[in-house]
Amino acid sequence: MKKIRFGQYGVFLALSILVLGMAACTSESDDKGLAGYWSFNEQSGEDIVDHVSEEKQHVNYVFNERNQPLLYKKHSDPLWKKVGINGGSLLFDGYSTFIEKEKFDTPEDQLSIGVWVAPRAFEWGDQQLLSAFVSQGSKEKKEGFVFGMYRHGTWSLQLGLGDSLLAGNVEIWDNGHPLPKFKWSYVVATFDSTEGKATLYLNGEKVNEEVFEEYKGKPINKSDDKLSIGKHSNNFKVAGVFDANMFNGMMDELKIYDKALTKAEVKQSYEQYIQISGNALPQIAYDEIRIDPAIYDGDRYRPQFHAIPPGFWMNEPHAPVYYNGKYHLFYQHNPFGPFWHQIHWGHWVSDDMIRWENVKEAVSPEAGELAPDGIWTGSATLDRDGKPVLFITAGNDSEKPNQRVGLVRPVDLHDPYLVEWKSHPQPIVVQKEGQGDFGEFRDPFVWKDNDKDVWYMLVGTGTNNNNGGTASIYSSSDLENWEYHGNVFESSRDKFKFLGEHWELPILLPVQSADGTIKKDIFIVSPHGSGADVEVYYWLGQFDEASKRFVPEHEEPRLIDYGDGFFTGPSGFVDPKTGRSILFTIAQGSRGSWEEYYSGWAHTTGLPVSLYLNDLGQLQVSPIEEVKNARRNTLLELSNATVDETNAKLKDIKGDLLEIYLEFHNHGEKPAGIKVRQAPDDVEYTSVYYDTADNRLKVDRLNSSLDKTGLGVQQAPLSVENDTVKLKIFLDRSLLEVYGNDAVSITSRIFPTLEMAMGLEIFGDSSLVVDRLTVFEMGSVYTNENVKPYYDEQ
Repeated sequence: MKKIRFGQYGVFLALSILVLGMAACTSESDDKGLAGYWSFNEQSGEDIVDHVSEEKQHVNYVFNERNQPLLYKKHSDPLWKKVGINGGSLLFDGYSTFIEKEKFDTPEDQLSIGVWVAPRAFEWGDQQLLSAFVSQGSKEKKEGFVFGMYRHGTWSLQLGLGDSLLAGNVEIWDNGHPLPKFKWSYVVATFDSTEGKATLYLNGEKVNEEVFEEYKGKPINKSDDKLSIGKHSNNFKVAGVFDANMFNGMMDELKIYDKALTKAEVKQSYEQYIQISGNALPQIAYDEIRIDPAIYDGDRYRPQFHAIPPGFWMNEPHAPVYYNGKYHLFYQHNPFGPFWHQIHWGHWVSDDMIRWENVKEAVSPEAGELAPDGIWTGSATLDRDGKPVLFITAGNDSEKPNQRVGLVRPVDLHDPYLVEWKSHPQPIVVQKEGQGDFGEFRDPFVWKDNDKDVWYMLVGTGTNNNNGGTASIYSSSDLENWEYHGNVFESSRDKFKFLGEHWELPILLPVQSADGTIKKDIFIVSPHGSGADVEVYYWLGQFDEASKRFVPEHEEPRLIDYGDGFFTGPSGFVDPKTGRSILFTIAQGSRGSWEEYYSGWAHTTGLPVSLYLNDLGQLQVSPIEEVKNARRNTLLELSNATVDETNAKLKDIKGDLLEIYLEFHNHGEKPAGIKVRQAPDDVEYTSVYYDTADNRLKVDRLNSSLDKTGLGVQQAPLSVENDTVKLKIFLDRSLLEVYGNDAVSITSRIFPTLEMAMGLEIFGDSSLVVDRLTVFEMGSVYTNENVKPYYDEQ
């Protein structure tokens, strides 16, 4: 053993050890009162120790070997963190992380609970239950205790008291001292049955105290439930699968006592803890508490060159805006897990709309009148000073209608990432009776007419007589005061029943030909309600500013994508750098709830697509050219080759992150195209081809997966000129996008079972001529993430 020589560093080290020792425990009398103590200092493994009983408990986590079938990635430990209050801590993910102790003898006469918590997000509060820090008991049975958070950071201790003759539930709340996100807070709750008194402390200070006179002398009713840490012990399940009433954030130093700590003892404990960080609350770097996409390393289905949240759930992307050299795109996001619930606005930032950086959630449900119950889809624009403004669907279930339009502005315009946003306190548009289908009112889309210096807003709704969908239109000169102008356009629900009762996500954009000689507007909607076909439909025509009406040039709506529901949730804008009209969409995931539970994420976006017109004034759709920024290597380039010559070149090319350009002619009578994700002996493969029998572009998924059978054939009508077919194919793990002659697209999802299903093969008549074939290897587009491609692990 080496001798230690104390210089200045040695003195500092000795003092540090002394301080750590002081903070690691409380007074001797406090130690004697401990009934349970979890330090969260394990830093690895799947178990945690109760230092009082010296028993180990399992840390439940979705990717634990004990919980997780080997479905999508290698097993991994819970989210231990090296930083904490006293040593390390544990990050609870909000849907799968919790700890249960089989037998815990809850103190009956006196109880204290102290714990350090740093919430990452606040739950909606299903069944009016707390998101528990720790609990053991049932409100229904009037027994045990729950200590945890509720909506918007409020927090409470709830107890089941009394006996069989006089049993009841009591609760004490934070008295206007909600917990902040992303910051450490020391919360303590005490109960003394002799006095019938409960007390709450925040960071060493008393914030509330209540005496329950009718329960003086009445103990806590014992519960036979397991002691649960990080989850309510009698929680609610969303969709029968996902645990709600879960804590989401970092936790450290949980102690349960069989005595009621005094005010002085709580203060002393707090002061001893913060000595470790220089007598101040320790700061948490956002990288330590965020959803880290690295937890999905090795997931062979998770896309890499499409915009995707760092984890958990997303639905439609929306509100694209360009400001100060950066593109911003937002999305509907649940930070509590891979399921639809408690929607926030997630946030990406990019220089090119392809390579994205994940940024902290921009807008969240918050206390107050505007949006306590959800932040739904909206849009963005620039105000008269060129500053970005967001328009949200603000959810407040205590109001009727419960959906209004809110306005949100950035806090710091000098921040290139616009991380922090602040809501205007009141809604700027509230639907009135007779203005559309009352109560169906969402997804504001705002654009500016620069010539007239006025803004217009569309809001999705239905007609007054429930005869179909429409969008209300408003105008404003200042973005805060809006004038209603009726319905911008109505279609015939009798003729087109698939358009449903309401329209969501209305969009109006200019489109033009490459030379600018043909100019039109495109009106895009997503049907909703009874009979709706949830696809993205459009009409071409003109917006008449005088009447505030869209005038279509064709009666029947048309599809942009023929993927049968995989391409949904549209949003769009005119790129101020290039003048292109660009559309963003969801690429739906198609998996069931349990599959999404075990994978830990749900849905992604499609590639941004440019909308324009051909020489005949028909809509064209093609991925934006910046997709080339996701290319890593050119794997193959050939031209004017036969099928056999081409396949000889393809034999050694494998991959699940690919961009493929295929152009051919002389396709003969047989279907002609390419197989992707092909396993040896065609055990698995997906075919992309042009079928001359019916002049359609097709994606055949009948053999895509041994586990998922009967996925069917997707198809789109394809007009072919000069006998030439041009296909752009983007393969991103489980996501497949196909563009035919820049006229139609097919979005699909495939989940090959075999890891070896990585091959490519051309097929068709012997007369088929491959005019051109280019294959690029693609890579991850996340500039601030270290996400390993799956093939690096092989």
